[in-house]
Amino acid sequence: MERGSERVVVLGASKKPERYSNKAVVLLKEHGHEVLPVHPFAQEIEGLPVVHDLSEIDSAVDTLSVYVGPQHVSPMIPSILALKPKRVILNPGTESPELEVALTREGIPYIEACTLVMLKTNQF
Repeated sequence: MERGSERVVVLGASKKPERYSNKAVVLLKEHGHEVLPVHPFAQEIEGLPVVHDLSEIDSAVDTLSVYVGPQHVSPMIPSILALKPKRVILNPGTESPELEVALTREGIPYIEACTLVMLKTNQF
């Protein structure tokens, strides 16, 4: 896959510029990725239309970058598995043993890493 050509879903995207999930949306756009921010109420984040629920995404996803804590991600696990992303990035503070077991069971690779660091060090 060409660098900069991934469809990346940012689960827990924020309108607040100081939030890491917002910084990830901005940096992913700068790196040429197609970004789908997911937030239950926002309409637009960094000029991009917001998806309100993972179930609304009906196209292939290369990377799901998680910015939602384990207590909130638990009810989303069925939707995450149904999305069938090629990989999942669990950003610091989002590690969820329950999600990790489910991803492993479904054969979906995941890593515990920081999307921002990965982008800035060309490891994305």
